Amino acid sequence: HRSQLGGLFQGAFHAMMKLTYAVIWTAPMGVFGINARIVATTGFEAFHSLGFYFILVLVGLLIHATVTLPLLMFLVTRRNPYRHFLGMPPALITAFSTGSTIVTLPLTMKAVTEHSGVSEKISSFVLPIGATVNMDGTALYECVAVIFIAQIYGFNLGFDQQLIIVLTAVLASIGAASVPMSGLVMMSIILGAVGLPLEGVAVILAVDRVLDMFRTMVNVFSDSCGAVIVAKLDGEDPLAPRTPGASPARA
Repeated sequence: HRSQLGGLFQGAFHAMMKLTYAVIWTAPMGVFGINARIVATTGFEAFHSLGFYFILVLVGLLIHATVTLPLLMFLVTRRNPYRHFLGMPPALITAFSTGSTIVTLPLTMKAVTEHSGVSEKISSFVLPIGATVNMDGTALYECVAVIFIAQIYGFNLGFDQQLIIVLTAVLASIGAASVPMSGLVMMSIILGAVGLPLEGVAVILAVDRVLDMFRTMVNVFSDSCGAVIVAKLDGEDPLAPRTPGASPARA
């Protein structure tokens, strides 16, 4: 009976793998068909504006990473945020190359503890939670992407629909897995919430992998900034000048 049960699960596994491979091999043809339909109905204008969409997402991520997060960190810690950024390049480069906040987590913890002066107690609690639910870069990208898809299909979104997009994007980003291109999967929820066609995702597939690398960097940097802020609120004094190897100072 044990061998029969094992054979059943093995057979089911092989069947699922063959189905998965079939989907992977036929996906490019499906994407081509969707894009051909878009070109037939709207012309090449959709792809002309794709470059503008790409630049707009990058600008939004850049503003969030270089203005919003450092300003928030400065208001709480009253320290120069640039000190924190100096220790982050190894984690940010890893996030850019892997597209995963979970894979980058050990380097992020090392950066905030050894360079920014956050205690291991805070970093080991805040950073794993942040890597799971704090996807602000993904939320920003999803809002821009959904509005772009709506414009491509000629949908006029009212203020209430735009508010739904923002709220749904935040909730969907919380549920997104810490793996490459997970935000693209969660976007179907947002498109369904405002009545947009799900095949619109195919329009942005060409540039999504590159954008995913940048938004993962923002997610990781945001997690590290959150750890510094929580450490300050807990009574520590992160980003304070200290000798190497010294324990984090208390405020």
